[in-house]
Amino acid sequence: MSYNEPRIFSGRSNPEFTSKICQYLNLTPGAIEFVNFSDGEIWVKYKENIRGRDVYIVQSTMPPAENLLELLIMLDAAKRSSARRITVVIPYFGYARQDRKDQPRVAISAKLIANLITEAGADRVITMDLHAAQIQGFFDIPLDHLYASQVFSGLFFESKGNLAVVSPDVGGIKIARSYAKRLNAKLVVIDKRRPEPNKIEIMRIIGTVEGMDVLVIDDLIDTGGTFVTAVEALKKKGANKVYGAVTHPLFSGDALERIENSQLDTLYVTDSIPIINRKENSKISIRSATELFAEAIIRCNRDESISSLFEIDKD
Repeated sequence: MSYNEPRIFSGRSNPEFTSKICQYLNLTPGAIEFVNFSDGEIWVKYKENIRGRDVYIVQSTMPPAENLLELLIMLDAAKRSSARRITVVIPYFGYARQDRKDQPRVAISAKLIANLITEAGADRVITMDLHAAQIQGFFDIPLDHLYASQVFSGLFFESKGNLAVVSPDVGGIKIARSYAKRLNAKLVVIDKRRPEPNKIEIMRIIGTVEGMDVLVIDDLIDTGGTFVTAVEALKKKGANKVYGAVTHPLFSGDALERIENSQLDTLYVTDSIPIINRKENSKISIRSATELFAEAIIRCNRDESISSLFEIDKD
């Protein structure tokens, strides 16, 4: 084993994701031990020497909150073990939807989480499809923002001009435009309002989808209510087949049942979050993002450019 070889350690949120990264890089996952005491406290120990090493900690921070706390404890343990450089690999960055004060007396939790990760000892962050791109500015350390378009866009290159790419809101136009340009597809935007969390009302669809196959792009899907409502609206406007490409499959509540019973043809998601009871849903297709992250890790370790992994169209 080369001394400059990256040491990749997995938290317990998605160990299979880390295993696939290590398999791609022909590396052995780092040895680490976790213990939960009877009162729920988390204890972490690195079971190998990491002094002077480049350490990569892979952990998504979806609920429960213990995933985030576990990441912070892993960071502190690595820092106190004299790791040379600690990079946090967060396939799904939780709390990203709380990125601003949209009403009085609320927290900007995404900024708080960024501060905690930095103070706990991270030197760099690698993540994918943040809910709001400006969250990159919440960190005072380097952050590499990967895009799942590298994983999804190849699925639709044979659309032959009969494809419309749909952004479910104005905030997603930039990413949707990137997909549309790559796939030589039309761009459509859904104008909606959200009367309360996880519920939307479709105001209008800007663009034509009649007789076309439609690809709905989004960064995450939670309860599935918003997504299914968008699918129904597109079908009413004459859309032919409706596909989804959603990066982070949170699938809380009865989301899987909603999707199974919807008019959606196929929902493509990444493995940034492990899906429970996926076999019960025939419409979900998982595309792994592990190779994308593996390339980012190895290039970062070699101090090489990784810009080709997260470029999107600027126009």
